[in-house]
Amino acid sequence: MSATAFVNGRVLSERGFESDLSVIVEDGHIVAVLPGAAPAGADTVDLRGRYLTPGFIDTQVNGGGDVLFNDAPTVDGLRRIAAAHRKFGTTGLMPTLISDDVEVMARAIDAVREAMRQNVPGILGIHLEGPYLAAARKGVHNPHKFHTPGEDELDLVASLGVGKTMLTLAPERFGNDTLQALAARGVLVCAGHTAADYGRLREAFAHGVRGVTHLFNAMTPLGSREPGGVGACIENPDSWCGVIVDGEHVHDASLRIAIAAKPRGKIMLVTDAMPPVGGDTEDFVLYGETMTCRDGKCTTADGTLAGSALDMAGAVRNTVQRLGLPLDEACRMASTYPAEFLGLGHELGRITPGYRADLVALDDSLHVTDSWIGGAR
Repeated sequence: MSATAFVNGRVLSERGFESDLSVIVEDGHIVAVLPGAAPAGADTVDLRGRYLTPGFIDTQVNGGGDVLFNDAPTVDGLRRIAAAHRKFGTTGLMPTLISDDVEVMARAIDAVREAMRQNVPGILGIHLEGPYLAAARKGVHNPHKFHTPGEDELDLVASLGVGKTMLTLAPERFGNDTLQALAARGVLVCAGHTAADYGRLREAFAHGVRGVTHLFNAMTPLGSREPGGVGACIENPDSWCGVIVDGEHVHDASLRIAIAAKPRGKIMLVTDAMPPVGGDTEDFVLYGETMTCRDGKCTTADGTLAGSALDMAGAVRNTVQRLGLPLDEACRMASTYPAEFLGLGHELGRITPGYRADLVALDDSLHVTDSWIGGAR
């Protein structure tokens, strides 16, 4: 296979964005990053001065392209969701199943397994958000779906066999032995929709819980005398935090405080995206209730937030424009750091030799003009 050289762009490296570099791709992987012009004989992609970043990785995608994963736990549903998000630079995602019946969970796991067997572009595994959550912090989840799983159900949760499995749960509903056992089986366990206090979440982090799903949302808050789950996560240097930077879920100042407090690389951008992202309609149905998305905000009839209408390119723009972070760091929060969280940091999330050529081109307004998965546009 002939080489392709990405030239005349601003390439994200470990040092930041650099010009006058050629990124050489062969057989779906980056084989060299060279100063100067492309080598003779290589096909070229002229970036015309645009930014070239690693492909964005979103660990929380409920839907897209007018498809909700819960309603379409099929290979075709996954294909449509992933295609919708590619328009916004997401080259890898974790399709996310909101709390549902065990039968739906089994179908979703089967669908992801088959999609990965068929090499559906962008599918990295599955994220089960519930149904082992706290009713006191349910958000838009249906508490009638909540329950404590038996051993057979935990076997199902860990049964994907390919890719990555992420499980969001309320750790106070489980013993530490169970949390450790799930982590030992390769499940990426995160706390979310949890009423756990500071002490319980600290304990959970010591027994296999890797981080928190959407920091600040649906968890006990940081207070002066009770640090809560938020305080436990911000304090813990090893825990990972997903954040929804849409101006609706969390105040900008709270996000800036968390980013300043956590070690660099432990906060990653997520969208919590719903079907309107990349779709044609603004409304969708969840649990038989119509959800409305207006001005980027998805809510129930009573105003409860119901995921988001955010895409990853929008999350990057908001991180720069609302939070004041440099573009290179915002792009790492959308690519490098989620890759490391998933245990894929050795192959995704960087523009460096040996990594898969999952790439995104951004114009000066930070909108996506092109994306590539494994070198394929």
